Amino acid sequence: MSECTVSEPRPTPPQLPEIAEHQWQTWRDDRQRDLASPFGNLALVETRWLPDGERPDPGAVRPQLADGVRVTTVQRTDPATGVVEYALRRWDANSPAIQNFQYVETFPYREDWVLEADYAPVQGARRVPFEHIRDNGGTRDLAVPGDITLNIGGEPYTLSAFDDDGTLLLVFGDPTNGGVTYGAGRFLFVHRTEGEAGAQKVVLDFNRAFVPPCGFSDQYNCPMPPRQNRFHLPVEAGEKLPVFRDGFQEH
Repeated sequence: MSECTVSEPRPTPPQLPEIAEHQWQTWRDDRQRDLASPFGNLALVETRWLPDGERPDPGAVRPQLADGVRVTTVQRTDPATGVVEYALRRWDANSPAIQNFQYVETFPYREDWVLEADYAPVQGARRVPFEHIRDNGGTRDLAVPGDITLNIGGEPYTLSAFDDDGTLLLVFGDPTNGGVTYGAGRFLFVHRTEGEAGAQKVVLDFNRAFVPPCGFSDQYNCPMPPRQNRFHLPVEAGEKLPVFRDGFQEH
């Protein structure tokens, strides 16, 4: 498992507007439930990195865990040395974040933010540097299997979406970040399809743009939007920010 593996619901093919909005509401309901599940983003309370060369042994710590607490492993590659590092992650089904979570504030559904784009695969993919939120300005190279091109508000874009367990994941930013939406940007799964004469297309349904895992727990290390994935106009669709009881701060 990678350091910021995304386990959110995957994209579905585009439908008629009334069906699409109904499916979006179902997606929102599923998303709210998943966030507060025993292995949801709100349940992650600790990521403890081990000394170089040490491999994790979850079985050794499980007898010490309280009720509702589970442990898993995670790994990453040090961008400077290339050494694989391992950590133990602790998940608490009764974490303070879960106990205080209410909902994720979301823009109303907007049909005009369901966009079709051209997709051009890159032979053998390419490695693109993504800065990560906890790497103090350092970058990690992620595999980008192709280019997504489209126009938004009259501006042409060539977007880099990386492969997340077989699905394209777009990490993007826009002027709403830091005020209305999560400051470090948002995530969006991209649905692949085919146009006329077999041309490859993708659908970007920004109504399903979501707050990344690091917006719910500071134990994640999420990629941030590269320059080419930052839009010049506000994307007023998708999730805004998580809402907690009585001013509770998740970080």
